[in-house]
Amino acid sequence: MQSHYEERFERDMACTEDDWLRWLPEAIGEYHWKHQDRTVGVRIGDGALGIKWQVAEPRVIALVQMPRLAVSFRFAGIDDETRNAFMKRFDLYMQRGGG
Repeated sequence: MQSHYEERFERDMACTEDDWLRWLPEAIGEYHWKHQDRTVGVRIGDGALGIKWQVAEPRVIALVQMPRLAVSFRFAGIDDETRNAFMKRFDLYMQRGGG
């Protein structure tokens, strides 16, 4: 998890699109959002977050193939504190793996 999130950034998510869509409502939480094609718009106070994704080539390591989504995040009209709080919660819900 990061300590700061820029207004615009991209990341790879190691999941299928079906997984992503299943996890997304809990990751977004209480905010109003709308899904259309491969985009989501989220109202956060007086601002907004746009999330777009596309299915990317799987990541291949030796004989293992992991699904991959290329995801872009675009915040508008949201202060640093609110943006960081939203993304920390979002990342916790999207986090997978063991340890």
